[in-house]
Amino acid sequence: METRLALLARKGDQRAFAELVELYKDKIFHLAYRMLNNRHEAEDVVQDTFLRVYKNLERYDENQKFSTWIYRIGTNLCIDRLRKRKPTYSLDAEMNDQEGIDGYAMIPSEDRTPETEYMLSETQQMIRQAIDSLPAKYKTVMVLRYMQELSLQEISDVLDMPVTTIKTRVHRGREFLRKKLERKL
Repeated sequence: METRLALLARKGDQRAFAELVELYKDKIFHLAYRMLNNRHEAEDVVQDTFLRVYKNLERYDENQKFSTWIYRIGTNLCIDRLRKRKPTYSLDAEMNDQEGIDGYAMIPSEDRTPETEYMLSETQQMIRQAIDSLPAKYKTVMVLRYMQELSLQEISDVLDMPVTTIKTRVHRGREFLRKKLERKL
């Protein structure tokens, strides 16, 4: 379906492009927000992603999944922003922003008390801080794997790297997170 929309958009069909935006804007936003941990930067990445998609529709290979192509563009824009950042360790920037808590973080439970809410919030914050402190090459694969739920092959396609490299980075990223979280607990 996305391939058909991309081909129609390539021919100038504005409604087809609008449909692609509608299908992917939230997915790209969540990817960018999780990688950058900054709402404004994530919004910028969404806009930049769709600008690049629009400008480069001629270069889209219809034999490739559209989702892989757009995720690659969004991921690369995030990586560029992470590289340009000066290393700051203000890990609580936007952490307390309740809007930033996604649905996956709100695990449903019958017996949630203020105490369990607080503990859940503390745990979420520790995990976010640990992910935020990962080196960019590990952070990228961890976000794509565990937050965007892409397969190793899809991540390989997005990042244009061998699956073995992706497996290694996922393994090292998990080890890095485990060590970080062990120190906090």
